[in-house]
Amino acid sequence: MELSDYIRILRKSWAIIVVASLLGLGAAAAYSLTRTPTYESSSTVFVSTQTGGTVAELQQGSSFTQARINTYVGLVPTPIVMNPVIAELELGITAGELAKSVTASSALNSTLITILVEDPDPVRAADVANALAASLTSAVESIETPNDSDVSPVRLTRVRDAQPALTPASPNTPLNLALGTLVGLALGIGIAVLRSVLDTRVRTPRDAEQVTKAPMIGAIAFDPKAKERPLIVHADPLSPRAESFRALRTNLQFLDMGGRSSFVVTSSVPSEGKSTTTINLAIALADAGKRVALLDTDLRKPKVAEYLGMEGGAGLTDVLIGRARVGDVMLPWGGRSLYVLPAGKIPPNPSELLGSKQMKTLLDVLERDFDVVLCDAPPLLPVTDGAILARATSGALVIVAAGRTTRHQLQGATDALETVGAKVAGIVMSMVPTRGPDSYYGGYGYGYGGYGGYVEKGTAKKAAKGRKRTGPIAQVPSAASIGDLGFGPRAGGAPVTGTQPTDGQPTGTQPTLPQTRRSDPS
Repeated sequence: MELSDYIRILRKSWAIIVVASLLGLGAAAAYSLTRTPTYESSSTVFVSTQTGGTVAELQQGSSFTQARINTYVGLVPTPIVMNPVIAELELGITAGELAKSVTASSALNSTLITILVEDPDPVRAADVANALAASLTSAVESIETPNDSDVSPVRLTRVRDAQPALTPASPNTPLNLALGTLVGLALGIGIAVLRSVLDTRVRTPRDAEQVTKAPMIGAIAFDPKAKERPLIVHADPLSPRAESFRALRTNLQFLDMGGRSSFVVTSSVPSEGKSTTTINLAIALADAGKRVALLDTDLRKPKVAEYLGMEGGAGLTDVLIGRARVGDVMLPWGGRSLYVLPAGKIPPNPSELLGSKQMKTLLDVLERDFDVVLCDAPPLLPVTDGAILARATSGALVIVAAGRTTRHQLQGATDALETVGAKVAGIVMSMVPTRGPDSYYGGYGYGYGGYGGYVEKGTAKKAAKGRKRTGPIAQVPSAASIGDLGFGPRAGGAPVTGTQPTDGQPTGTQPTLPQTRRSDPS
């Protein structure tokens, strides 16, 4: 993972990190408030020897006391020192209980002994520390006094008396709060990183690139009103989502498919937006002056005719079984050089029809007479229709819903295509957020009503109404090519139904949007 990945994780999981930090702060505060304040007092004892005044004797005495100092420190928690203090101060506890609150220590190469006492009462802590220093002095002198002498060669002198503390030594509330916050912060960051590592959903183009080597050729911006206006390129051409399809159109033209121009648009699982992506891409290509053939090859849940407001009773299935000719059922749409072949009636054997020789012949003829052929196919994981059809085209465009499709699903989809020998032409991410840590657009913006701003109400419709085409509308493919396919009787040798009239609207279809629009369920 790179630094940018960690920054994205922190931005994405900031709420978890903040909550964890607050929980750590609260736990530390609760601990500090529930603990009984403890005060510390200490007294210091100096250990020396009563020897002569020569240098050699002083040196010998210093070595003796340093050798014995650890022994004297060890005497502090023993009953011989503790019991006199308990009796003097009437503490009412045992020597072992008192020893738990007493700490005796001596610095290296030093003859000073420090006796530290902890107690909830600061006065009693000081009294106990001073009493222990006096008791240790008496105990050492008694132990070190020879039997034939009344004077001990070792002398202990209290050089610092214990004083009652003014502030408690524990709990250290500021330190506890700081430690609690740091522990909570570290725990929150750990949870955020672990959550990101365990998250197998494809959220960014880099996630998709880790699964497949196919190029990322487009990212469709998320539109919260997609259900209300699925044909965004037609309904609101200046919206960020419409601009996404125009960018996809541009990138599609740079793909090297060996001179072919037919694509299967599919996805791993349902509800990734493949049908709306296919239709909007077809409209964007037609707006650029391309002759586009849009085929609804989803013979299980066809949606193209419903989205475009066309009659879908007859279509691809009728052509494949020889019941109708392409010229009779393929209709122009929307005053553009866009021709749509609906799915027709749902057959009992969609996989066999899509893999038939007739389907391959139909694609070959359409590729000859159209600049681009787009096939809206079913998802790859539930059924094999899309993979079978992709083998007969120049490649497949796999739609990946950002934040919904998992890496395992994307890997399964690409494996299904590679198994049948189909080529993955490119990956298109849909529902990509335009804001936040997972945004693909990351602050670049477009500058002309782009992601950073907004377009005044009505401006988009006025602009779309007043736009002029950069090139002439492509002519209808000739009847000799698209109408003379050997699938059934020809309807009087007529050209494609719905030729371009003088008013700019095609016949045989309704260019208006359907009254009830839904998001792409496939």
